Amino acid sequence: MTDAPQGWTALVLAGQRPGIDPMAAHFGAEMKALVPVAGELMLNRVLEALLDAPGIARIVVLAQNTLQLRAHRDLAWAVEEPRIAFRVSGPTISGSVRGALEDPAIGLPLLVTTADNVMLTPATIAEFVAGAGAGDVSVAFVERSNLERAVGPNRRTWLAFKGGAFTGANLFALTGPGAVNALKFWEKVEADRKSVLRLAAHFGPVLMARLLLRQMTLRDALAAAGARLGASAVPVILSDGRMGVDVDKPEDHALAERLLGAARG
Repeated sequence: MTDAPQGWTALVLAGQRPGIDPMAAHFGAEMKALVPVAGELMLNRVLEALLDAPGIARIVVLAQNTLQLRAHRDLAWAVEEPRIAFRVSGPTISGSVRGALEDPAIGLPLLVTTADNVMLTPATIAEFVAGAGAGDVSVAFVERSNLERAVGPNRRTWLAFKGGAFTGANLFALTGPGAVNALKFWEKVEADRKSVLRLAAHFGPVLMARLLLRQMTLRDALAAAGARLGASAVPVILSDGRMGVDVDKPEDHALAERLLGAARG
């Protein structure tokens, strides 16, 4: 990993799970990453934000069908852009990220985001990179009251901790060697991520009980979970409440279009 070029590599997850993706089907697109939002492909919006962000040296787009992405006329510019590469992903997200991390041409530090993270801006990327810890893994979050001030009441997956409720912002920084341990662990539990009981079997009942009883702050919870994974982990709380919005459902799409239209106007 020491042979990687200087600067951050941004890894954009642009694939989808097996079968028909509901969002792609709803909007008549071949892939979710190719769904337009406010007149521009979701993937294009993320790529443009990353290209304009300071410190991002190169971008790798990770998907099962990179040929389909590269063939899209609105991504012709990205295919020609020397700082962007397309890479075929493996069967799991965590395994694919680990493969990129262990590639000597990529290595650390690695910023990971998703193609549906359409509210991403160069300013937010700079804020996140500046806040990323000196340890192994940093994870971006948005606090609930901040999001609701920015976009109004919103249905999200809220993680409640002592001191507040948060939602993820689809932005991760892998900056230390323990990140490999975290990805190996997550690859084992990825299928159980939506079951509290199954997750408890991996993280231990005491930690899960403390989380459910809201006895831990977000920072303490990440530190404890990281210790279990063999990696130091810290949160980065973003100032832009809109970063809690990604495009998983048609109502998310409508909200993103409204927010992007307001920002443009």
